[in-house]
Amino acid sequence: MPSNPKTLFTSPLPAPKDRPDLLVIAGEHSGDEHAARMVAELRGLGIGNICALGGHELKAAGAQLLADMTELSVVGLVEVLKNYGTFKRLFAAVLDWVRTHRPKAICFVDYPGFNLRLAKELKKQGLSRKGGGDIPLYYYIGPQIWAWKKGRRFPMAETLDALGVIFPFETDCYKDTSLPVAFVGHPFVQEGFSNPVRHDAEGPILLLPGSRPAAVGRIFPRLLAGFARWHADHPDVGAVVLYPSAFIREKLEAILAKFPELKKSVRLVASEKTAGFGARAVLMSSGTMSLCCCLAGIPGAVVYHAHPFTYAVGRMVVSIPYLGIANLLLDKPAWPECLQGASRPENLCAALEAALSSDRVRQAADDAHALRALLGAADEPTANPIAVKNPARWLLERMHSDGI
Repeated sequence: MPSNPKTLFTSPLPAPKDRPDLLVIAGEHSGDEHAARMVAELRGLGIGNICALGGHELKAAGAQLLADMTELSVVGLVEVLKNYGTFKRLFAAVLDWVRTHRPKAICFVDYPGFNLRLAKELKKQGLSRKGGGDIPLYYYIGPQIWAWKKGRRFPMAETLDALGVIFPFETDCYKDTSLPVAFVGHPFVQEGFSNPVRHDAEGPILLLPGSRPAAVGRIFPRLLAGFARWHADHPDVGAVVLYPSAFIREKLEAILAKFPELKKSVRLVASEKTAGFGARAVLMSSGTMSLCCCLAGIPGAVVYHAHPFTYAVGRMVVSIPYLGIANLLLDKPAWPECLQGASRPENLCAALEAALSSDRVRQAADDAHALRALLGAADEPTANPIAVKNPARWLLERMHSDGI
């Protein structure tokens, strides 16, 4: 696959060998990872012919990868508009592929801006079951309607056949609809998941700018500036930056080159090479890896900086008190949030200093324990008793009940 997202989807998607049992559509790195675990188990349960739009994780799990969508991950109104032509070509290519090859079922994974629009169009064109066709539409990891766009639940009920959610409180969000919704457990506390990070009081500082190119471009310079100020007083402690792809590494290297004083102190490490990686503290964007860090009890802070217009619009439509999911679940700023103008170097330096205090280290461990219980961890005595399924078994049951 080419590394420049704007060159993607200029030709038809590849054909499958036979009619696919399932098409999985995951549009960014985290969705690719979660979908890959589900696909690997589905293949073990007998669903062998699976096609996917996602990334290298889905390909490694045994799906036929039709296109790599992870390099097109963007967030925010301005960033989406900049990539409108690419999204339009991709949308048309996927519709044509579904119309031609007729997968027996489709499972969308996260990525609601693209996936919900596609589900609506599949119904409109009479391809999905709710549009009069024969393809059921399932959704794993639904949109965060508890944060914004609550009205999405009604068109979702009109287009989707079932929804699997990863936070127990989400089922209540759909009670006034006809959509079958099941809590299938969070992927980070299910059997078989190995947290790629852990707390290590002697480890480096972990910097996590995210996996979306636009977000990395805005957040990573701020992480480096904050770390540089802290590092001036702690020259013996380095930092590690985790990256999900070669494309993101290129962006990180270009930004890091603007901080020559950190050349020997900051290392870039591929995410897949970080099994059990230890860190003493973390400065992190509000993405998937941030929850991994919180579940591991690594103290630190959430850092976010969007395009000013995107942020202004978000402030008007988002109705949640915190950006970090761990803080939302715990209903407190357990990991302080340095957002937009507050992401100044002096604030990030202070956040790192505070994170390394003995009191904060102990509190982070306690908060991690509480998070695992809230997410239905099997090894916690207070685990939510309804987290008895995993997404693969949930999806297989739905497919069987729908005659697939």
